[in-house]
Amino acid sequence: MTTSESVGDVTPQKAHFTDPLMLRSGDVLPAYELIYETYGALNAARDNAVLVCHALSGSHHVAGTYAGKPRSEGWWDNLIGPGKPLDTNKFFVIGVNNLGGCYGSSGPNAINPASGKPWGADFPFVTVDDWVTSQARLADLLGIERFALVLGGSLGGMQALHWTLAYPERVRNAAIIAAAAKLSAQNIAFNEVARQAILSDPDFHGGHYYEHGVVPVSGLRLARMVGHITYLSDDSMAEKFGRRLRHGEHKYHWDVEFEIESYLRHQGDKFAGFFDANAYLLATKALDYFDPAYGFDGNLKAALARARANFLIASFTTDWRFSPARSRELMYALQHNGLSVSYAELESVAGHDSFLLDDPQYHAVLRAWFDGIEVSA
Repeated sequence: MTTSESVGDVTPQKAHFTDPLMLRSGDVLPAYELIYETYGALNAARDNAVLVCHALSGSHHVAGTYAGKPRSEGWWDNLIGPGKPLDTNKFFVIGVNNLGGCYGSSGPNAINPASGKPWGADFPFVTVDDWVTSQARLADLLGIERFALVLGGSLGGMQALHWTLAYPERVRNAAIIAAAAKLSAQNIAFNEVARQAILSDPDFHGGHYYEHGVVPVSGLRLARMVGHITYLSDDSMAEKFGRRLRHGEHKYHWDVEFEIESYLRHQGDKFAGFFDANAYLLATKALDYFDPAYGFDGNLKAALARARANFLIASFTTDWRFSPARSRELMYALQHNGLSVSYAELESVAGHDSFLLDDPQYHAVLRAWFDGIEVSA
């Protein structure tokens, strides 16, 4: 029986890049920093490196804990560590905070060297393409020519897919979990509602709220509440909350009546307490823009012809934001190009958030596929 352990206390690292980064938008980032963490050890052959790409509100802190900080486990700590499905006894795992984020990589809350003030709304638009380009530069810095695996869930899965297209010779395997080749119109609509909640907050100040000493809490709170609804399933909300009343009876007021209302407000308040509104705007736009087939007249099969990796595509039955049908669309397009594709459609009541959970069936599928990746001793 395999014993699973935590990677223990970890320390973030920071890489500084002085070569300008040409962005998809046409803007140029003259210099930038990326914050990242690593787990496990890079072997002598340098063929056991794994890149974990994070989702919308994720970060570089993928596994382990921070010394002296209780409840500081990484967001995928249940998956990554010694003896866990992504075994750090075998793999050297890297987590990196995307450009435009708010956890230490260059983003809107960082100082703009040209003005000496936080970038705010002046930070340029960044896309999945730009994230992958910057991650490739980090890999160069770490001496990694080719990844054994690039993986991610949701927006992280889109990054993993783009890696296989932008750098096909640098990715041996890719795991794309609870993701899609592009957002549906409905998904873009949810993102726009969330953005408008932030943009219309009086404390937003055109994205320069740092200078006013305020945070657009109301807008960010509402944006998170809208987004969080889409991460859950109807079944999971019914199971956790149903129509249970907070006070056991109707009070006939505008304050919390139902437990689901209390839960959403709690999630919104918590998120608004640590995440940056400008970073949220940038990340949702990056989601909207992602579409590998955009330059191929909408032909996904043609767009994916560049890929050379082996793929694992995983979806969840109650994920209505990135439904199994979207994962199958991706699978068929990859198979059309003669690529090796494993597909798992997993039973879950948890909706889109299923990819973050410690589910035995889900983890068994990942473990079996990861175990099949060969690396040097």
